[in-house]
Amino acid sequence: MSEAIEHIRERVHELTDQRHSGQDVKQIIATLNPVLRGWGNYFRTGNADREFHQLDSYVYTRLTHWMNRRGGRRTGRVEQWSHDRFVGMSFYRLRGTVKYAAKPYQ
Repeated sequence: MSEAIEHIRERVHELTDQRHSGQDVKQIIATLNPVLRGWGNYFRTGNADREFHQLDSYVYTRLTHWMNRRGGRRTGRVEQWSHDRFVGMSFYRLRGTVKYAAKPYQ
């Protein structure tokens, strides 16, 4: 799954690139959500919990860097953009979406 992680990280990097700094954060989140949701649905069965946490952290870091790049590096700016605030803007989180296969009856 490491190639898949690299691919999705490249896609997230591309969508939160400097070229998109003129857009609203809700537009960026709206373009990220289908990518994350599709990737998460494909890999959610099995043992992907750790990778989902890593990817969520990476996306949050990319979004906060994007916001800092867009608005300048003001003191306290990062604290304003918490996970909960992004989730309030309909940001799709992968954490907690892993579905484990049911145990077969014996």
